[in-house]
Amino acid sequence: MQLIGMMDSPFVRRVAVSMALLGMRFEHRPVSVFRHFDQFREINPVVKAPTFIDDDGTQLIDSTLILDYLDESVEPQARLMPQGRPMRRQALRLIGFALAASEKTVQIAYERNLRPEDKQHAPWLERVQMQLAAAYDTLEGDVARLAGAAGANGWLCGERLMQPDITVAVAWRFTQHMLPGAIDPSRYPALAALSARAEALPAFVGAPLQ
Repeated sequence: MQLIGMMDSPFVRRVAVSMALLGMRFEHRPVSVFRHFDQFREINPVVKAPTFIDDDGTQLIDSTLILDYLDESVEPQARLMPQGRPMRRQALRLIGFALAASEKTVQIAYERNLRPEDKQHAPWLERVQMQLAAAYDTLEGDVARLAGAAGANGWLCGERLMQPDITVAVAWRFTQHMLPGAIDPSRYPALAALSARAEALPAFVGAPLQ
């Protein structure tokens, strides 16, 4: 199995961390959609990261679809998505807001870093920043409530780390790295604590944000 894309993408990184936690061996190919566009196009003409290539050569794109496939490849008790409907709904809510935060972070970073300053559209940028803050406001409330209910050794969906923990922690780290100062960690203590705890785990350490 191969995973193509840079770890500075939260979408690539959430797949890499998940595969490590699932015990799946894979080759990571750090090909950039920007710096190595032509090389990436030879692999996947859409040039979308992450791109996953299974052992039989089948390509999958989009981190959520890749993770759905990988989760179905292991025994139910090892899966990273909860199986029961109420807990699964809770997991989907957390993942959805975390992915939204990642997407808004990408939009802001692209606007600031790729578009000349005199071409940047301030009202649009302000709106995206508001959406980013709203996503983290929502997640902070949910994570604080769930962490309080789980206790010191619990995670967001029970006793073991699962996909909501991975995606929320990856999103938070990505925003802090790409947009320092945009989201004040002191206002989001539950998210900051979850991220710090997750980032210390071998699966996260082995897939460093670069």
